Amino acid sequence: MKIALIQMNLAWCNTEDNLRQAEEMIRRQPGSDVYVLPEMFTTGFCMEPHRIAEPTEGPTLAWMRCMAREMDAAITGSVAAVAPDGGYKNRMYFVTPDGKVTHYDKRHLFSYSGEDKHYEAGSDRVIVSFRGVRFFLQVCYDLRFPVFGRNLDDYDVAIYVANWPNKRRMAWDVLLRARAIENQAVVIGVNRVGNDPLCEYDGGTAAIDFFGNVAAACADHTEQLVTYEVKMDELRHYRDKFPSLADSDDFRLG
Repeated sequence: MKIALIQMNLAWCNTEDNLRQAEEMIRRQPGSDVYVLPEMFTTGFCMEPHRIAEPTEGPTLAWMRCMAREMDAAITGSVAAVAPDGGYKNRMYFVTPDGKVTHYDKRHLFSYSGEDKHYEAGSDRVIVSFRGVRFFLQVCYDLRFPVFGRNLDDYDVAIYVANWPNKRRMAWDVLLRARAIENQAVVIGVNRVGNDPLCEYDGGTAAIDFFGNVAAACADHTEQLVTYEVKMDELRHYRDKFPSLADSDDFRLG
């Protein structure tokens, strides 16, 4: 399972430019099974959903379906989306080559920025299986909440897509590694670079192996695509040899 991590410099609230840039980066490096884009990869982390949010069958999801089919790969990342009740969600799509769409609505909204005032929180824990690998879908601030992210022996790879500012970069680096170690899982963290009206972003996009090592990473302050290969036989062997998931406390999030 080959995963491509795409670190972009997002154009503020410019869906057309961001989709063009994402498409160019993906087409330059074919051959991956999954391509991971940042949080709100078409607009940046914008708190004006009435201006940028797309309906379910909007242009971004149509583009994701097209690219998934063309590249014979899954495409994932989050966008501002219109909810059925007329509200707004920070929605992460996982689109496969056959056109199937799975979505996860960000559960932990970033109240520090007022995200909770403009978007509705999701509630469901979402795991999607693709080509023999189980992916746990998460968005940015979710990284700080390990109970929701706890591996119930139901996922192999956790994907965190983000707009995580450079002033909190240390937390990003440490928490990605912690989530990998405690959950005996590969963790994929895809962040952006560049600036928006409020923050600067220096990247930190990385694949963390199940030991907690940084196995692949983008250079800071650089638009870049890097790849990482998940070796499921090695992951299964490690879990069998060191069964900490089986020894974990018996509780569930209510």
